[in-house]
Amino acid sequence: MGILGGSVGLRLLRTIAPEPPHRGSPEADATDATDGKLEAAFGGRLQAALAGKTVIDFGCGEGQQAVAMARAVPDCRVIGLDIQQKHLDLARQRAMQAGLEDRCSFAMTTEERADVIVSFDAFEHFSDPLAILEIMSRLLKPSGEVLVSFGPTWLHPYGGHLFSVFPWAHLVFTERALIRWRSRFRQDGAQRFGEVDGGLNQIRIAEFERLVDASPLIIDWLETVPIRGLSILRHRLLREFGSSLVRCRLVPAPPPGAPRT
Repeated sequence: MGILGGSVGLRLLRTIAPEPPHRGSPEADATDATDGKLEAAFGGRLQAALAGKTVIDFGCGEGQQAVAMARAVPDCRVIGLDIQQKHLDLARQRAMQAGLEDRCSFAMTTEERADVIVSFDAFEHFSDPLAILEIMSRLLKPSGEVLVSFGPTWLHPYGGHLFSVFPWAHLVFTERALIRWRSRFRQDGAQRFGEVDGGLNQIRIAEFERLVDASPLIIDWLETVPIRGLSILRHRLLREFGSSLVRCRLVPAPPPGAPRT
């Protein structure tokens, strides 16, 4: 995807954006996830869902959301999972500073099964979303649920995160041109969108739905939050281009032969 590339595309990018934008991507400066941000992300459903539960924060990063959940819901216990040790170390420090180390633990893996798995701002970054859904299913109690919130997705005006130097720039310029532009200020050797810090898998809403359908989980409900002031973009034909946020509840699929409710 993308039509402007080569030296022309690169020169245009460097002229338009001599510095990277800061728009809340994993590569931008990290800020704490507050209780209010989490409640907004999950449509105000989070506190009631977590009360008295064992919760896995899947892809917990530096622990902002895990600590925010434990602080907001005093009778829940949160296990933060992440694949980067440096993030886990910072998460443990964050929990200790908040006085919540007794209810917030962090690890790369766990054998404990959860009542609720929360995934916040992560599904557009997983390199293999279907594998993640399968792992989540194994970590979930039979009566459990997965609460997912992520976005913007790939066709949103800023779905390219760092690469969206203007609306839909990530669709206008070729991947190679955008990666070469990024290499001026990120010298990590990334050659593809999926190799940048945090990764970008270019997921679309319809693709996410297909992946869930292929997984051991099913969608109980899914809703999209359109660009502010443009509620028409909720329409299924337009949602790919205007959904700032996707949030849903996933539950274990019923046994073979049992009806899907």
